Order: sequence, then structure tokens, then C-alpha cells
Amino acid sequence: MVQKIIYKTKDYCKVKFTFGTDNAERIEIFGLNNNWQMPLKMKKRKDGKFIAETNLPKGSSHEFKYLVNQTEWLNDDDADREVPNMYGGTNGVIEL
Repeated sequence: MVQKIIYKTKDYCKVKFTFGTDNAERIEIFGLNNNWQMPLKMKKRKDGKFIAETNLPKGSSHEFKYLVNQTEWLNDDDADREVPNMYGGTNGVIEL
């Protein structure tokens, strides 16, 4: 799930990611306009789902993908849209 909190008086939005999949021990979010180099690490909750929050600029668009257990790349069904990537798959996109 992707939740957006848009502030009227600030130039950024808070974005909250909630994601879970069977047997996940570690989930990271790659992309979000950081050249895919620095992942946003998600924290595991007691219910088994993972959560992370970040601030992103208003009026921007960001490709992203989840890396589960350092082996499996997954998209979020709640992304605003998907775009093709250079590996023959797709990346999720969030628009703010």
C-alpha cells in the first residue's frame, strides 16, 4: 500500500509504504530518484508486514521497486502506474 500525505504549506509530501509477502525477512525499496543506489530499508511489524516512510517533492514522479530477501524484485499493486524497465520487466511509479 502506498499512502500519500500532501501538506498545503510544505513543498514535499510524506509517503508511507506498507508491503508484505510470504516468507519475507527483509524488504528494501529501490528507486525513488536516488539512482537505484541507496535503498530505503523497511521495518518489519509484528503482523509480518513491512513499513517505511519518506518525504518526496510535490509535483514529482518516482519509479520504485521492492527487493525482497535480496533476491526477488516486486512491484506494488497500489503504485499509480507501471513503466517498462531496461531488464524487460516493469517498475512501479508514484506521482505526487
